[in-house]
Amino acid sequence: MPPIVTFIGWHDCGKTTLASRVVSHLKHLGYQVAVIKSTQKTGIVFDTPGTDTHTHRSAGADSVMLVAPDQMVIMTDNRKESLTSLAHRHFPEVDIVIGEGFKEARQVSKIEVFRNTDQLLRNSVSGVIAVASDEPISGDHIFRLNEAAEIAAFIEKRFLQNASKGADHTTLLINGNRIPMKGFVQDALAGTIGGFVDSLKIGSKDPKTIDIRITLPEKSK
Repeated sequence: MPPIVTFIGWHDCGKTTLASRVVSHLKHLGYQVAVIKSTQKTGIVFDTPGTDTHTHRSAGADSVMLVAPDQMVIMTDNRKESLTSLAHRHFPEVDIVIGEGFKEARQVSKIEVFRNTDQLLRNSVSGVIAVASDEPISGDHIFRLNEAAEIAAFIEKRFLQNASKGADHTTLLINGNRIPMKGFVQDALAGTIGGFVDSLKIGSKDPKTIDIRITLPEKSK
């Protein structure tokens, strides 16, 4: 599962501009990057009346995926999935997922962007690993708003260099929350599921990844 770093801050603090520049630098360094943005706006229109996707959504479809030669677009109702779950479900193949927003996300590293010291979030939310601001502030890993390249280098060093060393090869999410597992537990879980897959004789030679999703029946009250 790729590492996740999300940029947080109040509206109009500059986090979109900074995050997009960091993404550009990470791409220049050769990494595959996905972006997940959170917004408080509602009623945003991604397709227009008369298009096929709009027709299907108007008919009541909960989700619609458009597959074209050059892109795929998914439109779906908000299922209230966590940032971790969204990244795991939609972008498992990238090197890193950059978020924007999601200040309440659990077990996710955050970079706070701010222009007013009266609006600091790092003392009220968890996971803030760095701050970007042109205001005078003390602490570790402080960056200016024009230091996107330096922030990208910080992210690379912390999350991407030697990422394969000690990286989890088996990921378990329960209700969208990632469950930490020791190496021998990862090995045991992967071995058990891999053994079952081998026994199915499905003809897939040398599988590289296995995705499994289990929906448990509701317990009787």
